[in-house]
Amino acid sequence: MNSIDRFLSDEQDPKAVEKVIGKLNDLLTSGEELLYLAVQKKPAVNLLPDSIAISNKRIFYCEPGNLGLTMNFKDISWKNVKEVSFKEGLLGSKFICVPQSGENIVTDFIPKAQVRKLHQAANEQLEQYKELLRQQKLEENRATASAINVPPVAESFFQAPIEIEEAVVIAPAQIEEPEDETTLKLRKLKTLYDKQLITLDEYESKKSAILDSL
Repeated sequence: MNSIDRFLSDEQDPKAVEKVIGKLNDLLTSGEELLYLAVQKKPAVNLLPDSIAISNKRIFYCEPGNLGLTMNFKDISWKNVKEVSFKEGLLGSKFICVPQSGENIVTDFIPKAQVRKLHQAANEQLEQYKELLRQQKLEENRATASAINVPPVAESFFQAPIEIEEAVVIAPAQIEEPEDETTLKLRKLKTLYDKQLITLDEYESKKSAILDSL
């Protein structure tokens, strides 16, 4: 619950503040906080003043009805507010809310001290909302750019592995030259010796004879 005292800093009507704050507390959503409350001060009779409350999510317009027996509430969220301004006059000031669409919302007879703080609080919240939108837009742009510019390296993860067959080395074919007569004789002589059909002396003797005949 918000303390009423913090909304009486600029000579707001205590009865109007008490009635409005009691109703507004029931309208606040999760994470929503009232920041400032301004109350009309009409020059003649000020029995049923209108009030404007600023929260971190929206602007509340509070208007008494049925001779003060009921209270009508209207609100506009910051996403639907284009800008806020005020005009000071001799009998009080006007607070002006310019919506994104539709007619301006003008509340008059707001005391000068209150309208200045009302405008300051509203303008700060509006700028914070616009900055939040800018940050969200930047994040969206970064996310979009990252999705489009896929690094080439990343694509390799989706490619099927390439099988490399092991190379088979084929040795060059050897071409055998026909043996000459001397080689054939030496081969036959060696075969006779291996089969022990001739002695070593006979082998050496015949071998020498064949080589001498060259």
